[in-house]
Amino acid sequence: MADFSKRLEKAEKYLQKGKVEDALEEYLAVLDEDPNNEAIRQTAADLCVTCGRPADAAQHLGTLFDRQASLNETAKLNVTYKKLARVTTPSVEQTFRYAQNIEKSNKKEALECFETAVKGFNAAGKRSDAFGALKRIVALDPSKENYRREGELAAEFGDGKEAASCFFQVGLLEQKEGHDPFEWFERGFVLDGKNAELALAYARALLDHGDAAKALDVIEPWASFADSNPAMRDVYALALLGVGRAADAEPHVWALFEKDPKQIDRVAQLLTLLLVQQHFDKALELTRKLEHNELKAGRRREFVTMIKEVTDKHPPGIEFLEYLVELYNENNREHDYCDTSIKLFDLYYAAGNFLKAGDSLDRAAEVDPYEQGHKKRLEMLRGKIEQGRFSAIAHRITSVVGETEGEEKGGTDLDKEPTVLEDFMLQAEIFLQYSMRSKAVERLERVMKLFPHEEERNEKLRNLYMNAGLVPKYADLPPAAPPGSGVMPAMVPPGGAVKPLAPMTPRGTVVNEEAAVDNIARVTEITRNIYRQGNVKSVLFTAVNDVGRHWSASRCVAGLCSPGKPPSAALEYCAPGIKQSDVMSIVRLITNLQSLAVGQGVVALPNAPSAPELAAIQDVIAGLGIQSVLAMPLIDGEEQAGILILEQCDQQRPWRQTDTLVLKTIADQTMLAVNNSRLRSLMKTLAVTDEKSGLLKRSSYLDVVLSEVRRATQQTSPATLMLLHFGKASAMVKEAGEAAVEGMMQQIGQIVCSHIRQNDVAVRYDLTTIAVVLADTNDKNAFFVVDKLRKVMGVKVPGTDRQVPVGAGIAEAVLQPGADPVDIVTEVINRAEAAMDAAKAEGPNAAKSLAASLQTATAVA
Repeated sequence: MADFSKRLEKAEKYLQKGKVEDALEEYLAVLDEDPNNEAIRQTAADLCVTCGRPADAAQHLGTLFDRQASLNETAKLNVTYKKLARVTTPSVEQTFRYAQNIEKSNKKEALECFETAVKGFNAAGKRSDAFGALKRIVALDPSKENYRREGELAAEFGDGKEAASCFFQVGLLEQKEGHDPFEWFERGFVLDGKNAELALAYARALLDHGDAAKALDVIEPWASFADSNPAMRDVYALALLGVGRAADAEPHVWALFEKDPKQIDRVAQLLTLLLVQQHFDKALELTRKLEHNELKAGRRREFVTMIKEVTDKHPPGIEFLEYLVELYNENNREHDYCDTSIKLFDLYYAAGNFLKAGDSLDRAAEVDPYEQGHKKRLEMLRGKIEQGRFSAIAHRITSVVGETEGEEKGGTDLDKEPTVLEDFMLQAEIFLQYSMRSKAVERLERVMKLFPHEEERNEKLRNLYMNAGLVPKYADLPPAAPPGSGVMPAMVPPGGAVKPLAPMTPRGTVVNEEAAVDNIARVTEITRNIYRQGNVKSVLFTAVNDVGRHWSASRCVAGLCSPGKPPSAALEYCAPGIKQSDVMSIVRLITNLQSLAVGQGVVALPNAPSAPELAAIQDVIAGLGIQSVLAMPLIDGEEQAGILILEQCDQQRPWRQTDTLVLKTIADQTMLAVNNSRLRSLMKTLAVTDEKSGLLKRSSYLDVVLSEVRRATQQTSPATLMLLHFGKASAMVKEAGEAAVEGMMQQIGQIVCSHIRQNDVAVRYDLTTIAVVLADTNDKNAFFVVDKLRKVMGVKVPGTDRQVPVGAGIAEAVLQPGADPVDIVTEVINRAEAAMDAAKAEGPNAAKSLAASLQTATAVA
């Protein structure tokens, strides 16, 4: 120690004399004796810098840094590293250690140092150390890019679990940003199939891409047992539904629903699948179980609405329809009760149960004798049920429609009984309408046997064969003679044979190439269904489903968009067994086909894979398996507003001229329905609505009537204005006070709004009067609306036990071509007011319709 002291004193004297080199030598001599003396080494390093010896300074600072790092002297280490960095480039290990030391206090500098360390380790071939540095970077900055780098490096090392975890995080971040995470979940699952979270995410992504079968393979090991994770079971149930395994899905769907009633959408999906697969008994069993649960929970209205939505889209069998009739009757849903009874009539008639068909028609006519088609249905039963029963049903219908004796005596074409052939054809048509193809085939086989070659002269029968996907083949059978009215044709002669029916190709040998895709009545039904919808989404949904089924297409897509812009709305129909398109494919398909439609109008491509027009999207065509495409632009005025697309995937399909003509008609009607729904929505949005009653205020009265008249004129459909009067305002106010009368009208307004159709509009006319604009309704059917509102009213006059009277003045608009809509509105408003005045004069519960010719029709309750 004495020797150290002498050397240090000597070094200090050298420094005082400015002899830095001599002082440095003394310090170095001390270090030789005491190499762990940090203070001396620090001084020696500083003197080396002063003497211009950076290499020696770096050596001393490096030694000092390593010692401080081993002792975890963080503060000193930081100072030493900065000095070292000024004289030389620190080693990769030193940079990595410094970054670890400052990662909590200086994140930005630490990231830079870790990046330097990663590059240095990779350059030196130290991949393991580089991976460690990269993990530090991810911990500080968990971005997609950093997770990706870590995952790819871990995959190179063979660390599948770590790589999978990183790719999973990349996928989650992509998902959070609204991008498709499928690629990353798939890469992660391939590397680590035992990661539960990753398996769940990958299965969901597969479902989103329409691959339910693969999603089932992925999720089944995790969710097939009872106590599995609810999220796993939810995806498992969806996968089972996606592959059509309804029976296997049911216990999982129901268990999820019991734990969380919000999962009722899953139950609706299950019910839909059962109906599509025509497992009507299982569907009914599930519905009854759901009904018991929902009624117990006080969700009666929601349950009935859900069942109606499902069964409207997927018609059930006879037993299920009988259940629906009871359900709607118990819940006072008269319109649905009537519609379901008519469906029951169709199926009972098709099944040959004419007695039950008569009962169904009688129930429907009891509720709504004005329903279109009742007289035709009645004639279908002529001669098939007991005459007394027939007369009773006929009396209910004909007494309402006002059929005179002269008409009955004179007779019409409907008085004739339908022939055997017509019966079988009608039954087959009904079964096809309700998607019961097997039953329709049975009827058509009987037609083929009893009426060989009849399709050669009967276009309707040819279309039935085509819609059923069948072509008749005969062996040594002559054509049948034209069947007489009600006369049974000759049976198959001995030795004659009928070959089994074979699938009919689109070019079918029986069907005329210029024949319509289906009878015009079906096209009219499609447009009528479209116009019944109350919003844009419902219009497009109905259009793609009805059009897709009508053409037996693999897919049908409807999109609203301006040329060159992505679609603002798009909906797709997929036939059974056809996977759903992903969003990007639909967008690219719509954009490309619309650009073609701008230049050439209709786009008809029988061979889509080789069409040069679709070269830019051949990856989409191949991915979706499209063989043929027919696209029809949706025109709004003179501008392109969207496109309607038919896709055929199973085979190439030639598009005939009749296809384009019929599809153009439907496309035009779809665009009109979209505009009308937008207009109605805008009217209801802009009009001031009373929050308590739900009625529009009087200020919107003229606008609402004018809007409906313009719509009805465009569509050549009826429109009726009805003024509902609920008593004399002055007498009620004098008796009970204005506040009480206002409260009564709020109740009445709520009842009226909840019992009219979505397309109808109710407006507050004055203190005790409400105006209702009825779309697609003539003045005769308006009386039925009045009767219905009387039945559900149940409101008392304030301060009394008397029921509120319901009087009505009714006027159907006279829609003359070329007439000014303002003039039509003025006339119908004046006529409705005159009809209401006439009804008031008749009595408190009178309903009066005043025709434009000033002839009246009266109905008094």
